[in-house]
Amino acid sequence: MTMRPEPPYSHGQAAHTGIVWVNLGTPDAPTPSALRRYLAQFLADPRVVELPRALWWPILHGIILNVRPRRSAAKYASIWTPEGSPLKVWTERQAKLLQGLLGERGHRVQVRWAMRYGQPSVGAALDALKAAGCTRILVLPAYPQYCAATTASAFDEVYAWAGGLRWVPELRFVNQYHDDAGYVAALAARVQAHWAEHGRPERLVMSFHGMPARTLQRGDPYHCQCHKTGRLLAEALGLPPEQALVTFQSRFGKAQWLQPYTEPTLVALARQGVRRVDVVCPGFTADCIETLEEIDQEARAAFLGAGGQAFHYIPCLNDDIGWLRALADIAERHLSGWPTRNAHDEAAATATRQRALALGAQQ
Repeated sequence: MTMRPEPPYSHGQAAHTGIVWVNLGTPDAPTPSALRRYLAQFLADPRVVELPRALWWPILHGIILNVRPRRSAAKYASIWTPEGSPLKVWTERQAKLLQGLLGERGHRVQVRWAMRYGQPSVGAALDALKAAGCTRILVLPAYPQYCAATTASAFDEVYAWAGGLRWVPELRFVNQYHDDAGYVAALAARVQAHWAEHGRPERLVMSFHGMPARTLQRGDPYHCQCHKTGRLLAEALGLPPEQALVTFQSRFGKAQWLQPYTEPTLVALARQGVRRVDVVCPGFTADCIETLEEIDQEARAAFLGAGGQAFHYIPCLNDDIGWLRALADIAERHLSGWPTRNAHDEAAATATRQRALALGAQQ
């Protein structure tokens, strides 16, 4: 193994703590060439496509990368913003706000954001944290539900980066937070705010990204965690089971995927006489191609085309302050035991905890 060069060790150097906030990825531009680069990296990941290389490589390089980039570029162009990809915009903003919220709580941490596919890469973000003196790094994925194709793939990149280092920082990983009370409460508040302005639907469809059905059979907890998030959200909203549906979107290829599928479910609801549906995507913490184009454009057209009268897409959590406070809570729990405060900050935090305990005892 060849290790990358590092600066000489300096005795007595200050140790810092960092967080890398990892999202899936996005192309650099809504163009066929940018999509070809992005898809080549994404679809070459053995966590994403679990087929033998000898079978998959001719399909990927002979067909998909010659056909799909142009079609995908048009989809991205329909949701692109002046600041760039929505996923990039929201992920960067979330990282900055997370660092600010943790700072307000007295934590001296550096937060960098990264994309598993595309830029900035996971390795580049980790390099920046290490160069800043971070000897402790928390890896925090933007995926509430654990899935090998997303969460574990991000971890793979961290392991690969660490494999080229002489001095590997202390690493911690957040696997999932699908049932975190703060996350669920933020989702419920997002839906309730939409209903306060637009009224309630006949059905709430909770659409999660799909995965091949065989992933469940092979031990991946993703399917169950999606359903638990859906159940907790429905309970928080006071919805009976018949009014809240969990579905799965973004099917690719001919294999059977997790069901029920989102778009066919919406078509069936319209044909059954359901006039209005609201769709929320709890598995996505930031709006992206899968929510803004696949749901708010394609799924909307399918429901209305099948006879539905009103379709409401409820945006992702994005920079919602309730969600970011919940994310800061999650980060704090996983930072526990690491010295993220200086002596003055730690004394103040201890005093605050003692006052809270005293107040609780009085009550």
